[in-house]
Amino acid sequence: MSHRNMKYLIDNRVIYNRDPINDKPTHVYNWGKYYQNGTYECYQLFRSKAKINSFKSLKWHLLVLRYLNPDMNNNKFKKIAEHITNKQNNFITFNIKEKFLLDMLSNLDVVFDRPPNNRIRKVIFKQSTGLTTIQKLKIVGKLVGRSKRINEKDIYQCMINLNYLGKKITWSEVAGLLDVSKRTIYRNICKKLKMEKYKLNEEI
Repeated sequence: MSHRNMKYLIDNRVIYNRDPINDKPTHVYNWGKYYQNGTYECYQLFRSKAKINSFKSLKWHLLVLRYLNPDMNNNKFKKIAEHITNKQNNFITFNIKEKFLLDMLSNLDVVFDRPPNNRIRKVIFKQSTGLTTIQKLKIVGKLVGRSKRINEKDIYQCMINLNYLGKKITWSEVAGLLDVSKRTIYRNICKKLKMEKYKLNEEI
């Protein structure tokens, strides 16, 4: 897989990652943080292998970038958006016409005191931990699966972390992380989780 052209974002000092600023972690480790009740405040764009593969995903990425860079003027943000939507830079899987991009930018509903919608996270790894994917998944399973009873939130967190680490989500993988049988997983999943599994796997 070709690497994203991040140099342009770095040279222009674009903020594309931010840890929670209001929510406090339950535990802090040398590899990252654990939020027992979860947090919606973690934004980590372009950290996983998944590329932007839909207009909905593109709009969300642009919304987050605009929110994280409130002092950036519109002309500069337009250039950042053009860089990201240039397929050759490996952020995106499809071509987009300039007219559609301009329409999308003009319709971005950014409210700087209201964070964009985000997926809940419980386990947040630092950028450089020295850990392998398997080691990270073991940590996720140990922390998320602490309780004796597994619920939909536990399953969802494992799904999110598998996706973040570039792994395809299977119910066998989730069962292994939580140290339960696949039958237990099936008893605790709903239609919404099944749909989310499909969406997350589509991203990869």
